[in-house]
Amino acid sequence: MTAQTDTQDSVTTVYKVSGMSCGHCEGSVSGEISGLPGVSSVTAVASTGEVTVVSAAPLDDESVRAAVDEAGFELVDQA
Repeated sequence: MTAQTDTQDSVTTVYKVSGMSCGHCEGSVSGEISGLPGVSSVTAVASTGEVTVVSAAPLDDESVRAAVDEAGFELVDQA
C-alpha cells in the first residue's frame, strides 16, 4: 500500500502491483479487487503499476493480495 485517505463515507487506498503491462492486465486486477466486500471503485494503471481502490472501510491487505494473486499479478509490499 502506498497511501490511504479517509473521508467521511469512504477510504481511498493506492496499492502498487507488479507485472501489469496492458489494458487487459488492468481489467483483470480491477475485476478481482472489485469483487471484495465494500469496494465501490477500482482504477488500475499499468504504466505506473498503481491501483486506486475506493471502499466503505479499510480493506484487509491479505484480501487485496489474494485478489491480485488471483488476477495473476503481485501486490508490492511497501516499506
